[in-house]
Amino acid sequence: MSELNKIALQIISNGKGILAADESTATMTKRLDSVKVNSNENSRLLFRQTLFSSLSMKECIGGVILYDETIRQKTTTGKTIPELINSKGALTGIKVDTGAKVLAGSKQEKVTEGLDGLRERLKDYYNLGARFTKWRGVYLISDKYPSDLSISANAHALARYAALVQETGMVPIIEPEVLMDGNHSAKDCFNKTSEVIKKCYEELELNNVNLSGTILKPNMILPGASSDEKISKEDVAELTLECLKNNVPSSVPGIAFLSGGQTEIEATANLNQINIKNNTDFIMTYSYGRALQQSALKFWSKDINNTIGTQEIFDHRAKMCTLAAKGKWSENLENS
Repeated sequence: MSELNKIALQIISNGKGILAADESTATMTKRLDSVKVNSNENSRLLFRQTLFSSLSMKECIGGVILYDETIRQKTTTGKTIPELINSKGALTGIKVDTGAKVLAGSKQEKVTEGLDGLRERLKDYYNLGARFTKWRGVYLISDKYPSDLSISANAHALARYAALVQETGMVPIIEPEVLMDGNHSAKDCFNKTSEVIKKCYEELELNNVNLSGTILKPNMILPGASSDEKISKEDVAELTLECLKNNVPSSVPGIAFLSGGQTEIEATANLNQINIKNNTDFIMTYSYGRALQQSALKFWSKDINNTIGTQEIFDHRAKMCTLAAKGKWSENLENS
């Protein structure tokens, strides 16, 4: 077992998942604005420190993805944020891409940038305490998207990123997100996601990436947010598992799903069903942002000094997700 494989398994084993707290300053400001909290460095730190100090961090969270601002901050007790996360038994991760920009040659689509200077940034993040990283590629679905150009360009960028991350001794999360925007069917999502993931692994292998030291962060197979199609959680699980079995090499240790446009309950219920039906060797867990934080954020916004109450809300959500990662969640447990 390689050191990278050990790190990957530490993050996602035993029902633990990943807290995606890597919102950019602009995105976090929008979320704070939505609950009428003034966004500044201190308020962003206070909310995140509240979550990172929660009891469920030890039981449920194997890793936390941070943004550049957060990984450099110190808590009110004097610890750095990575030190706080590590004290809970979790590992620190960092978002390293610089965002999705218009794709030349296909103006409606985007390609993720950030490879320039990445080797040097990775060394800095490692010294700050990071042991894993994240890079997100985004893909549209329509009658003509994602284009071959978008699939190829984003796969190439993800592979080059992953190779550089492993060179630095960290585990790369590979995140090819086929967006829920649109009125496409679940079948369309299945077909396009399959194309995207297949191309990613072709590029990863071409770039000599050690797949046993990676984590895949894909979307689940769902109809578009504007679609009239209704799909059961059983169908979501079957389609998602078929897509992954067909396209993800067996050497990949685990898959941490993004929640996309799902509600907290939807993301939990679908993950639970995936694990009930899981007939693969892949660990199936979560890497959720809003689906872990939104209820806690709404509660916290009413009294930003109510640390215990906010942590109780977050702890409940994290425990529900971890139960789902073991296939042991139920709707009754949500209300118990």
